[in-house]
Amino acid sequence: MNLENETESDVPTVFWVGGTDGYLKMIDQTLLPTEFREIECRNDEAVWEAIKKLRVRGAPAIGIAAAYGVVLALQNGTGTERPDFDQRLTEASEYLAGSRPTAVNLFWALDRLQRLAADSPELSNSEMHQRLLEEARLIEQEDLVMCHKIGEVGAALISNGDGVLTHCNAGGLATSGGGTALAVFFEAARQGKGIHVYADETRPLLQGARLTTWELMQRGIPVTLISDSMAGWVMKEQKIQAVVTGADRIAANGDSANKIGTYSVALLASVHKIPFYIAAPSSTFDLSLESGEEIPIEERHPEEITHGFGKQTAPDGVDVYNPAFDVTPAKYITGIITERGLIQPVTKEEVLRVLSSDPA
Repeated sequence: MNLENETESDVPTVFWVGGTDGYLKMIDQTLLPTEFREIECRNDEAVWEAIKKLRVRGAPAIGIAAAYGVVLALQNGTGTERPDFDQRLTEASEYLAGSRPTAVNLFWALDRLQRLAADSPELSNSEMHQRLLEEARLIEQEDLVMCHKIGEVGAALISNGDGVLTHCNAGGLATSGGGTALAVFFEAARQGKGIHVYADETRPLLQGARLTTWELMQRGIPVTLISDSMAGWVMKEQKIQAVVTGADRIAANGDSANKIGTYSVALLASVHKIPFYIAAPSSTFDLSLESGEEIPIEERHPEEITHGFGKQTAPDGVDVYNPAFDVTPAKYITGIITERGLIQPVTKEEVLRVLSSDPA
């Protein structure tokens, strides 16, 4: 497919085709930016593989994919009685939950489907299957609305002509809509604020280089790609007036897990007295965790560092540590941008107050 003729807003990142006997279609993000290809997932094993291999990534998009993965798992082998159906639902949810441990939207979406089934024991297998598909579609639609509201809340924090820095990819490719962090930039640009985005490469998998720059260029928003190690110097040169990133899980006190390297960016922003914002929907908060110390951190395969994109760049046998995420303490976060409003200051009390309010 010709990339020049496609934009992320033309083709949804993840979408369902057909009824309960349909299938899940998604953009294979491992091929971007040089190749645009959509893949079809016709069973829960294919969805698990897509999440694990980062063909779909970003906390909201992972949650949506997992919800549809449950629908796929229930297409066959559920028997004629509800206990058989419910057992298969539990098995599929546990299986999909094992694909990645950090992004809380994955578990939130799976729990939501399981609660729905538990609350409707009177429905037949086919009726329950249809309800689960409707719920998965509702999760997708709610995310679309949340992205728009996050953009509106966050754009108010950006001034005309600002240079803004982001890390990893929190755009349409990570959600069903315009993203979280990038939704702020999209809305600011729509309002004519003339922003310029600086995107970290985001090593070792280069989501910033491959995905964020591609999305911004598709939208016609000025973007400059920098390596992760350049962020501090660019701040010192006063090219950055705000930092906005996404998050994969946020604890009750506001500590936020995001792609590895985010913590370093937050520290640099603090030193240079630059506001550092997290943009995330309310579904990314895990209020069962008191602090970021309790957030599980996924560790990925060493070859992502030693053989990045197929080329060996380190000696054979070298010891490798490859955590996929880090946690930024709340004290370094100026505010958390949600669809319910801005959480500022970032404290447990303010988190609970904003999350219990009506959407912005």
